[in-house]
Parts: sequence; C-alpha cells; structure tokens
Amino acid sequence: MSSSDRIREVLESDETVERLAAIEHDRWAHWQRYLHDHCERTGDGSLVIPAELAARWEIQIETRYPELSEQEKESDREQVYRYLPTIIEVLTR
Repeated sequence: MSSSDRIREVLESDETVERLAAIEHDRWAHWQRYLHDHCERTGDGSLVIPAELAARWEIQIETRYPELSEQEKESDREQVYRYLPTIIEVLTR
C-alpha cells in the first residue's frame, strides 16, 4: 500500500471522521451560541439578526479568503487549529 493510500485510509476511517465530526459540532455550537447571543428573540421564539451584523456577515460570505482582513483570517485559522491536533495524531500513529 502506498503512503498516500495509507493516509487516505486513515483520514477516511470511521474513527477519524467521528472525531472530526465531534470537533465540527463543537465549532458549530460555539457559533450558534454567539449568533443567538447577538440576536433579538421575538415573542414566538424566533431570532432576528440585527441589520448591522447581517450586513457584515453577508460581506464576509461573499469575500474570498485571500481578500479577508487579517483579523478575519486569524478567526478562520483558529478554527483550523481545533482540527489539526486530531489530524496530526491520526497520521502519526
């Protein structure tokens, strides 16, 4: 088996996918907490995103990574750092 085949096997294993999925869920839950904390809750329980945040996030959505501000890039890098320890660990066992 080639080294690239072995890497692919390890990265696509059920164990690795589950570990990374757990990290992704934590990342998503963190974002949802942030979002909910910055929204207005209406009487029926719906959330309304303030216009200034909606506008800011829409700009970020449409902006390719290389064009983001350094602060926005660092925020994305922080998310990658959540995944790297798992990826490194499964590749170096």
